[in-house]
Amino acid sequence: MNIKSQKDFFSGLLFTAVGVAFAWGATKYSVGTAARMGPGYFPLMLGILMAILGGVITFKALVVETEDGDKVGRWALKPLFFIISANLLFGLMLGGLPSIKFPAFGLIVGIYALTFVASLAGEEFKFKEVAVLATILAVMSYLAFIVLLKLQFPVWPAFITG
Repeated sequence: MNIKSQKDFFSGLLFTAVGVAFAWGATKYSVGTAARMGPGYFPLMLGILMAILGGVITFKALVVETEDGDKVGRWALKPLFFIISANLLFGLMLGGLPSIKFPAFGLIVGIYALTFVASLAGEEFKFKEVAVLATILAVMSYLAFIVLLKLQFPVWPAFITG
C-alpha cells in the first residue's frame, strides 16, 4: 500500500503511539467507572481517543490521494531549539533548582522569559510586540491561575516578596 500523504501518515503514527502510551500508563491506576471515575479514567479515555484518532489519520494518509504526496520537510532546528529551551527555562524560573541554589523567580518572570525566548524561534523579532504579548500573558495567567483557580506557587521572585 502506498503512502499518499507523508505528513498525515507520520502524524497519525505519532498520535497512535502517544495514545497507546497514555492508555497503557493509565492501567497502573484505578480506572473506576463512568459514574465514579478513578485517577486512571481520564488518561485511559484520552489515550484511547488519541489512538483512534491516530488510526483514522493514518488510514486517511494511505487512502486519500494528495496533490504532491505531502512530503515531510526538513527539521526546523532553530524553532525546535528555542521552543524547547523556552519551556525548560519557564520550568526553571517557576520552581528554581535547589540543587545548584538557583532560586525560583515566580510565574511573572517565568512568563516573560518564556515569551522572549520562544519569540526568537520566529523569522523576525519585534521587542515591543513581544513585550506587549508577555505582559498580556502574565496578567491573564495571574488572573486565571492565582485569582480564579487559587493555585499555590510563587508569583514573584523570593528576593522581592521576602
